[in-house]
Amino acid sequence: MTEKSGRKRLAAFLAVALLLVVVSGIVAAGCGGSDLPSAGGTDTTASTATSTTGVATSTSEATLSANLNGAGATFPEPLYVEWIGEFQIANPDVTINYQGIGSGGGIEQFTKLTVDFGASDAPMKDEEITAAEAAGGAKVLHIPTVFGAVVLAYNLDGIDELKLDPDTLAAIFLGSITRWNDAKIIALNPGVTLPDKSIQVVHRSDSSGTTNIFTGYLTQISTEWANKVGKGKEVQWPVGIGGQGNDGVAAVVQQQAGSIGYVELSYATESGLAMTILKNKAGNFVTPSLESTSAAAVGVTFPDDLRFSVSNSDGAQAYPIVGATWILVFEKMKGAAEVEALKAWLTWSLNGGTAIAQELGYAPLSEELKALTLAKIDSISSF
Repeated sequence: MTEKSGRKRLAAFLAVALLLVVVSGIVAAGCGGSDLPSAGGTDTTASTATSTTGVATSTSEATLSANLNGAGATFPEPLYVEWIGEFQIANPDVTINYQGIGSGGGIEQFTKLTVDFGASDAPMKDEEITAAEAAGGAKVLHIPTVFGAVVLAYNLDGIDELKLDPDTLAAIFLGSITRWNDAKIIALNPGVTLPDKSIQVVHRSDSSGTTNIFTGYLTQISTEWANKVGKGKEVQWPVGIGGQGNDGVAAVVQQQAGSIGYVELSYATESGLAMTILKNKAGNFVTPSLESTSAAAVGVTFPDDLRFSVSNSDGAQAYPIVGATWILVFEKMKGAAEVEALKAWLTWSLNGGTAIAQELGYAPLSEELKALTLAKIDSISSF
């Protein structure tokens, strides 16, 4: 699959997603739950895009046949859609449905056993794991898939390059910097004529792993943010309006002049949104990219349960707001066929799916982390 074809498919995916956001009036201060089909069902409303190029080879000599349902993070949804499509070319008897409903929704549905796997950009908390294991009767495994950058997309006519540092970013989302021509922003952008215009902050309205990554970063770099707001999949925002999902936030920023909001890199890229250049921990201004995303994970020590953070990395060229995203599975599952299909898809995705991830702006796992992850996948079995 070429970079051009990969981008075209992602652009089509996001165009439909953004249109649905606008038509449905998704932008809101909050959001409701999502009813999903029972595990093993064949709901056809979920995303199961099929690519016309590239073939995912089956990891088993036997023909795989199973129906799998997953739900959760919107952060990696464009990638999971592509991975599913490629895998199903070579495994036509496997149906994998994935619904991007937000990380909080994914954890909820995983715990309720209404899906075969969940997905989250935030590792499950200890209490969430305890609840899920009590329901599922087996150990919860975190399967990291890729790294992604959370970028600050903005809408300022005629301004293609905008620099922010940790202090100004935190102040904008705290509501203490309210206009684009604030002296602190001007000082970071010499030669740029910033408008005397109100800043419209845009944040997620749903329970979101992207929010967890972003607020986790703000908690690290701002004592005021840590004391007043803190980190979480949902927080009490001091200012701003909400959009549901990464696509919802991207849609609001695209429509609202003077706005700024946080989204996964691919959503900003394919929506044609300008992105801020952020000052990192090493003191360098870094543009979000595949390379600067990968740099954030260099030198990280990974715990046995693979719940880790790469936020605010020490790397000189690391983009500062980077997070991993995880597939959530039980170590033991009902249905041998479902187990084999899930393991085959995950294994192929981390190997044959690497090029697709890079084309869509996601950084693949390092070889060290991939080996640890594949061992976790291999340990999955049926009751």
